[in-house]
Amino acid sequence: MYKALPYKTKHFFFVLIKLSIVFGAFYFIYNKLTSNKEIDFNEFIHFLNEKRVFSLKNIFFLLLLSGMNWVLEIFKWQILVQAIKKISFNEALKQSLGALTASLFTPNRIGDYGAKALYFTSKYRKQILLLNFIGNTAQMLITVLLGSIGLYYFTAEHPIEINYLKTIRLLAVALLLVLLFLFGIKQNRFKIKGFSIDKIICFIQKLSFPIKASTFLLSLLRYFVFSFQFYFLLGIFGIEISYLDAMIAITSMYLLASIIPSIFIFDVLIKGSVAVYIFTQIGVDTFTILSIILLMWILNFVLPSILGSFYVLTFKLPKTKNA
Repeated sequence: MYKALPYKTKHFFFVLIKLSIVFGAFYFIYNKLTSNKEIDFNEFIHFLNEKRVFSLKNIFFLLLLSGMNWVLEIFKWQILVQAIKKISFNEALKQSLGALTASLFTPNRIGDYGAKALYFTSKYRKQILLLNFIGNTAQMLITVLLGSIGLYYFTAEHPIEINYLKTIRLLAVALLLVLLFLFGIKQNRFKIKGFSIDKIICFIQKLSFPIKASTFLLSLLRYFVFSFQFYFLLGIFGIEISYLDAMIAITSMYLLASIIPSIFIFDVLIKGSVAVYIFTQIGVDTFTILSIILLMWILNFVLPSILGSFYVLTFKLPKTKNA
């Protein structure tokens, strides 16, 4: 039999893992900012200075919107977790920002699930995974609902050229996936993140109505906050567009960007490509829209992940006896 590792050795490896996560997150941010082939970072900074983005008024309002975005997300997480265990807003903040930092460079931010689960003892972790899935699904549902409406009006004004052969192939694949999905439910073998569909549905049904309603409402409010932040940046960069027309383009962009399969490492590039296609249709130049996408990423992911690095470094595994 193998001997258990000494406490000091375990502690050393635990600290090393936390340092590796923080270093990986910072390197990823640095690499994304300095090695972006779509937009030169020096030109980006010069462009921001030229547009007076760094004025006290603009910085304050942009940071306020980013703060509201994450406060809503943290509050949503706190409410969801209360289905199994009450936590304070401060604990929800630590878990949300710490998980953001840990998941920043993982595919599709999948690391967020494992990182949040580590804040709880083993008896809660499966439920935490499901609650995180429900929170993310609610946000995606809002994106799809509003994005579908936006895309409907966008394509009415700006018809999208369709390759019918590729569309038929895509629909055939989608139909096959739906059939496999339905067959999987019937056989009770289809699983999402290790859970059968029946168990997920049962778990959701057991959640109280106030929790489900609050999750949906907070997801909706969060969507309006970061979409308004995008609209505000359009105004800063001198783009004259009505709020309604801007929202049609913004919701269409978020829908198309969210349904394209991607690894989160390339998420900024994908959103940039989709945004360029959408906004060039309404007369916004490529550099401006790429600058807005990059700035949105800095405000809503880079800054919170820098704060989250503190919680990663100070993270301690929960004690079972206190669960």
